[in-house]
Amino acid sequence: MKIKNKLITVLLLAFVLIGIGIIGYMNIGNYTFVDALYMTVITISTVGFGEVHPSSEYEKLFTIFLIFTSIGIYAYIVSVVTEYIANGKFLDELKFKRMQKKIQNLKGHTIVCGYGRNGKQAVLKLKNHGKACVIIESDKEILKIIDAANFLSVEGNATNDDILVKAGIRNASNLITTLPSDADNLFVVLSARQYNGNATLISRASNDTSERKLRIAGADNVIMPDKLGGDHMASLVVSPDIIEFVDKLSLNGDCMTNLEEVIVNKLPKEFINKTLSDLDLRRKTGCSVIGVKTSDNEYIINPESNVKLVPNSKLIVLGREDQIKKLQELF
Repeated sequence: MKIKNKLITVLLLAFVLIGIGIIGYMNIGNYTFVDALYMTVITISTVGFGEVHPSSEYEKLFTIFLIFTSIGIYAYIVSVVTEYIANGKFLDELKFKRMQKKIQNLKGHTIVCGYGRNGKQAVLKLKNHGKACVIIESDKEILKIIDAANFLSVEGNATNDDILVKAGIRNASNLITTLPSDADNLFVVLSARQYNGNATLISRASNDTSERKLRIAGADNVIMPDKLGGDHMASLVVSPDIIEFVDKLSLNGDCMTNLEEVIVNKLPKEFINKTLSDLDLRRKTGCSVIGVKTSDNEYIINPESNVKLVPNSKLIVLGREDQIKKLQELF
């Protein structure tokens, strides 16, 4: 029998015993309901307060029955509670409630579905950039690893709508689904888009035919790891120096060269609708603006200095680690 079922059984036995006590005292000693309840409570709790009136022999025998029965129930309660604490269920439930509360308070976080090879890389990247994330995973052994790493997680299948809700899909800014099955990823994207029309949805795909379906379902980006890997290896043959240089443009701060994204809306108001020349990032930080993503989601590579800093656009900035730190301190 499960612990929860045992606890329910204990409560039912306690209520049944109280009911028997009330009925017994009302019939044997002609007590009123309140007096019968009073006698039952002081008897099974062994408080020892005075009786309502002197007990007859039948009442004394009934009282002895209640005392011995309550002792048996107390012994059962102690064994159930001890088992509940000893097997870790109590601590696990407390931990689960604390974690669920943290997840419910999150806003603008990223949900990662699956903690396999791709999911783990995504979570580490988010951690390196200080981004809050919640992992959905169904494997209990993997959940232990996630827990040991102090990541927020939800146990369950990401294709289940209730699990997505528990992970905070309504308040999330992004969702990354890295499940091995394209069909499952498609289902996750469909469900997530229903709950949050503004979130950025990124899905893994294995087959070329799945990409179009995922985009129709609502995915903003579809990544094919196998295709990217093969393309990258071939590029190392065709143009090795260029690829090695691009590889050094790290996003995780592990080398001396970094790419950083600057959201124009977060710049000081005096720079809005001004030009890149007015921003003068090169002189202030040493960083260079190598690209602009316009408000229409178009990219401008190596933009001119007269490009305007319009709202809802983004700057892609290149710099060394120390230069990126200056940029972050400035903006």
